[in-house]
Amino acid sequence: MHSTNETAAAPGLSEPIPGLDDPRLFCNREVSLLAFQKRVLEEARDVANPLLERAGFLSIFGSNLDEMFMVRVAVIKQKVRTRVQEPGIDGLTGTELLEAIRSEVIQLFDGAYTCLRDSIRPALLKAGIRLLDYADLDEASRSAVDEYFRQTVFPVLTPLAFDTGRPFPHISNLSLNLAVVVKDAHGVENFARVKIPNTLPQLVPVPALPGEHETAVSFVWLEQLIAANLQSLFPGLEVVEAHPFHVTRDAEVAIQELESDDLLETIEEAVWRRRFRAVVRLQADTRIPPGILRILKEELEVGPSDIYLVDGPLDLTRLRQLSSLDRPDLKYKPFSPYTPAELQPKTKDDIFALIRREDILLHHPFESFQPVVEFIRSAARDPDVLAIKMTLYRVGRNSPIVQALLEGIEEGKQVSVLLELKARFDEESNIEWAKALEREGVHVIYGLVGLKVHSKIALVVRREGDFIRRYIHLGTGNYNPFTARIYTDLSLFTCDEQIGADATDLFNYLTGYSAKTSFRKLLVAPVSLRQRLEDLIRREIDRAQKGEPGHLIFKMNALEDPEMIKLLYRASQAGIRVDLLVRGLCCLRPGVPGVSDNIRVSSVIGRFLEHARIFYFRNGGREQVYIGSADLMPRNLNRRVEIVFPVEDPKLVRRIKDDILEVYLADNVNAYRMQPDGSYLRPSRSETIGGIDSHQRCMNPRSTTQW
Repeated sequence: MHSTNETAAAPGLSEPIPGLDDPRLFCNREVSLLAFQKRVLEEARDVANPLLERAGFLSIFGSNLDEMFMVRVAVIKQKVRTRVQEPGIDGLTGTELLEAIRSEVIQLFDGAYTCLRDSIRPALLKAGIRLLDYADLDEASRSAVDEYFRQTVFPVLTPLAFDTGRPFPHISNLSLNLAVVVKDAHGVENFARVKIPNTLPQLVPVPALPGEHETAVSFVWLEQLIAANLQSLFPGLEVVEAHPFHVTRDAEVAIQELESDDLLETIEEAVWRRRFRAVVRLQADTRIPPGILRILKEELEVGPSDIYLVDGPLDLTRLRQLSSLDRPDLKYKPFSPYTPAELQPKTKDDIFALIRREDILLHHPFESFQPVVEFIRSAARDPDVLAIKMTLYRVGRNSPIVQALLEGIEEGKQVSVLLELKARFDEESNIEWAKALEREGVHVIYGLVGLKVHSKIALVVRREGDFIRRYIHLGTGNYNPFTARIYTDLSLFTCDEQIGADATDLFNYLTGYSAKTSFRKLLVAPVSLRQRLEDLIRREIDRAQKGEPGHLIFKMNALEDPEMIKLLYRASQAGIRVDLLVRGLCCLRPGVPGVSDNIRVSSVIGRFLEHARIFYFRNGGREQVYIGSADLMPRNLNRRVEIVFPVEDPKLVRRIKDDILEVYLADNVNAYRMQPDGSYLRPSRSETIGGIDSHQRCMNPRSTTQW
């Protein structure tokens, strides 16, 4: 086994057994989130992964850290500035936490650039993919890329001077720039900024050399090409030096909903204001001279602790460009989602007849998301369908779901959509969709005051003779066909009357006024979800205290809520086996003597992004499974509209338990095991030969009936 941390036990947690409010029993959420980024980085380091996928993991690592600084670090810095220094559940103050984050991020970036320089780049070279420095190009190659600069890059560039007559230019969030020093004929030096255009390929192709293999390709970084040709931008001046820098701004804009008369207008304004928020991180090359760094530091108003110097190309997210290379030998083997025979287009029964027969469960991306699209499309076209109601959170561009809803309007259906405008970083896309839907006559609700609507539900109301039947799709993931190919999620189709009645009540709650405090079968946050989950865990504890064996299996993206963690500790103390599959941050410490001896935490990181939330209860042998959109975090339980719903067909319960949960728990290829100190262990590759890869297992279609 190899570990991301040398220590093997939680410090200071020996006898006596601590009380469940003891800060030592909780991991800090940001530190835990950084541990997740380290696991992503491990996938980039893992030579068993295809080479271009390793580069992709490095890109994901960079993107994840960008978002962490824009959101989490920004929030902590805001609190420190306003002197809100109340310790978190782990006992760390904001100042202490910022210091811990900086220390860990420096180590992470050192590891990432070492991986790129010493492992990925040499492996790419061996595979015929060269990431070159401009200075290393021969004369012919240099001439070719310089011509590309003149024809394509130069017209896009806008140099911005900084002097007594011209203020320091605005540096946009996540932009890559060159800090340039030029000298005039009198020897006076001046500063200028050149933005690297993100509308152009960041890796510029270099023409093949004579005799090179047809699969061989070479690239040079765009900022190096621009830096080498700066003389074109500053004619008559001497370019003294140029150094790249990258800026990350606070993107966590608080929306004052209670003071707003128009939520759409307020969010549009908030998205615009986000561009001018404070800088929370400045990245630069290690070779940047002190004078230029001082200018950037003063003008961007950043302190020494906000500056990160790296030895390599800035903005690792740009490595994603390599994924477009036609090199199937360096990627995961192609995979086509499986569509059950009953749901294939040529079947004689329509989707509604199939749902009337029995509930249908799909496991994405292993099973196709297309039946979900067809469900909405069929509803739009079916003359007996009267109404379609949906919640939308992240739908992406060119959404077939939205197109189907628009078709429903054309066919005379009543179409209502709650489109959450506050979906972080998708606000602009959702605003565009909201306006497009409204223009066509869809009744659009933008969200609820004080709550973010994160639930995934579609309700179709259909007339069948003299009877009105409700068909429901419930999911753990977004109505986004693109992410459905790379996120693992679950879909349930049902026409259960009580779930249908709950769905109607929910949409009335979302679109009108309601003081409803209970639902029949759905667990809905913030109304009933926390209480019902707590009741289900306590029921398991009560059974265990009467001598019955207990078992909980919870799968989620994040575990942070202190009360839920303490309840899981009590379950462990009652002798219940608790298996937690937590992809990202986990504030619970497993394996603490007397507290969490019976808790095991695993994090599966692999080809697909784990996204499904599943809650399994042994319940004295009468097993119960709930799935839904909520993680066990305060925000999901208290400040969002979430749905967790029961899977009641025994056949589907068994499928979730045996074919999903047990397979993930047995994974010894992609799974990292959390240790009491918050570090993670992963089996070495020598231990996993012939092992269980949960993603690979789920990619193999089953030969038996699934429905």
